[in-house]
Amino acid sequence: MLGGMNAKQKVVLVGARGTLGRAVHAALRERGHEVVTASREGADVTLDITDPESVRAMYETVGAVDAVACAAGSVPWKPLAELTTDDVRAGLEGKAVSQIELVRQGALRLPAHASYTLISGILAREPLLTGSVASLVNGAVEAFVRAAAVELPGRQRVNAVSPTVFEESLDAYGDTFAGFDPVPVARAARAYVKSIEGHRTGQVFAV
Repeated sequence: MLGGMNAKQKVVLVGARGTLGRAVHAALRERGHEVVTASREGADVTLDITDPESVRAMYETVGAVDAVACAAGSVPWKPLAELTTDDVRAGLEGKAVSQIELVRQGALRLPAHASYTLISGILAREPLLTGSVASLVNGAVEAFVRAAAVELPGRQRVNAVSPTVFEESLDAYGDTFAGFDPVPVARAARAYVKSIEGHRTGQVFAV
């Protein structure tokens, strides 16, 4: 089905079990979209986002979907002096390379109108102590989105959602985000809806 404003779409949601993923799932279902969840366990499709072969298998399983939305990604939080090369690589693989692979493989398989919505985060704009890898990775995702939008085939689109800390997660971070204005996770979920149902590409939707 052709993607667009108010059109029902079939959406693959990666990382549907987390705080953000659950909110995105609810928002998309509320809008009438068909949502196929994908994650390591407890989902419609088994997916290890860091494994290119697993990404390939997911696309073969779900077929020609209208949109791919990712709410998954992990990075190490360590002081710069304690970071190892493996830590940096793990952050890049866990949140940047993995999401790039979703787009790279999807571009070869999905319809001309398909869209991709990736996840970055506020540390691309406002760095924190122990968050250097997170800043690096979020910035990489956002730079990739702007560049990939120029090259995607047909009318395929790609955007990123870049949220600050969520009200629902604030307690888990202690004083890490002191002074930041937390937002309800539902606000970030609406940014996914904006990306999926809209027509913009190469955008980073800051929440």
